[in-house]
Amino acid sequence: MQLLTLELKRTLRLALPIVGSQLLFMSMGTVDTIFAGHHGPETLAAVALGTNIFFLGLVTLSGLFLALAARLAALRGAGARPDVLGQQLCGALGLATVLGLVWMAASLLSARLIVSRLGVSEAVQAGAADYLFIVSFACVPLCWCFALRNMTEALQRPRIPLLIGLIGLGVNVLADAVLIYGRWGLPEMASDGAAWASVLSVMVMLLAYAGAYWRLPVLRALQLTSQLRRHAWTGSVALLKLGVPVALILTAEAWLFQVGALFIAQFGDIAIGAHQIAINFAAMAFMVPLSIGMAATVRVGDALGRGDLPAAARAGNAGIVIAIGFALLSALLMWTAPGAIIRLYTTDPAVSALAVSFLGFAALFQLFDGIQASANGALRGRQDTRTPMIITVIAYWAVAMPVAVWLAFAQGMGPTGIWIGFILGLALAAAGLTWRWWVLRHRPVELPATG
Repeated sequence: MQLLTLELKRTLRLALPIVGSQLLFMSMGTVDTIFAGHHGPETLAAVALGTNIFFLGLVTLSGLFLALAARLAALRGAGARPDVLGQQLCGALGLATVLGLVWMAASLLSARLIVSRLGVSEAVQAGAADYLFIVSFACVPLCWCFALRNMTEALQRPRIPLLIGLIGLGVNVLADAVLIYGRWGLPEMASDGAAWASVLSVMVMLLAYAGAYWRLPVLRALQLTSQLRRHAWTGSVALLKLGVPVALILTAEAWLFQVGALFIAQFGDIAIGAHQIAINFAAMAFMVPLSIGMAATVRVGDALGRGDLPAAARAGNAGIVIAIGFALLSALLMWTAPGAIIRLYTTDPAVSALAVSFLGFAALFQLFDGIQASANGALRGRQDTRTPMIITVIAYWAVAMPVAVWLAFAQGMGPTGIWIGFILGLALAAAGLTWRWWVLRHRPVELPATG
C-alpha cells in the first residue's frame, strides 16, 4: 500500500502538467465555441460543424503520436542515449509531415462535400465550409507539435508543453476577440475569424517548440537539427505499427461522438448548437483522464524499460484510481451546476434549455470515460495496442452507434437516443479495457531495442 501511495504521488506529479497542457490545447476549441456562441446561433452552429469535422482528423493523428511517448519512455527507461531518442523524434517528424499533408488535403476536399449534405441552413453550411478550408492550413504544424510535445513528456518534462499551451491559448483568445467581432480596424469575420485564430495560435506554438528545442539543454542533447535530414524516417515503421492501433482507439471514440453530432445536426441548428456546448464541456473534462492515461503510459513504459514489473503494475493501477476520482468530481459538477456551465457558452434560451439535458447525459458517462482512458494509457505503456483497439471498435461501432441510430430515428427519441448510445459504448469499453489491464499487468513485455 505504501508503494502504491508513492506511485500515486509520482503519477500525479507527472500528470498535472499534462492535464494542464491538454486542457489548454482543448481550450482553444472551447474559446472558439464561446466567442462564436456570443456572436450568434448561426456562427455557433457553423463553428460547431467545422470543428466537429476537423476534429476527426486531429484526434486520429494526435492519437498516433501518443505511441511515440510510449516508445520513447521505454527506450529511456532502458538507458538509450539522448541522440538515439533524437533519431526516433526525427523519424516521427518526417512521418508527421506526410500525414499532415494528407490531413490537409482531406480537409480541403471535404470542406463543402460533407457540409452540403447536412440538414442545416445555407448560411451555416457556408460558414462551416469556409472554417474547414481556413483551418486546414494548421494541419502540418499541428502534426509537428504532436511529435515535439510527446518527446518532452516521454522525457518527463511536461512543464514545457504546459507553458507553450499557455502561450497558444493567449494568442487564440486575443485573435478570437479581434477577428470574430471585427476590432482594431479589422472586418467582422464571424466563423472565419475563429478559424484564422486557430491557425495563428498553432503557428505560434510551433515557433515556441522550436525555441525550446534550440535553447533547453535537455532537448538540445537530442541533436535534432544535426540528425533531422539523415534520420527523417528512422523508426517510422515501428511507430506506425504501435501508433495506428492507438490512433484507431481514439478515433473510434471521437468518431462516435463526431458522427453522432452530424446525426444530431439533422434535428436543426438549435440541436447542434446545444449538443456542441455539452460535448465540448464533456471533452474538456475528458482531457483530465486522457492526460492521466498519458502519464501512466510514461510511468509504465519507464518501469518496464528498467525491467521492474511490479512498479509498472503499480503505475497503471495508480492512473486508473486517479482517473476514477476525477470522473466522479466532474460528474458531480455537471449534475449540480449545468446552468452556470452553459452560460459560459451562450445566453440563447432555446439552446440553453436543450443543452442542460445533454449535459446531464454527459455527467452519466464521465466514470466510464475516465476508466477507459486511463486503462488505455496503462496498456499503451506496455506496448499493448491491438487488443485494446479491437475492444474499443466493437464497443463503439458494433454496439453503441447502431443502438444510438436505432433509438434516435427508428424509436423517435431524437438526440436523446444518440446520447444513450454514447453511454452504452463507453461502459462496454471501460469494462473490456479494465479486464485487459488486470490480466496483463504483471506479465513481461518485449520492448524496442535501444540502438
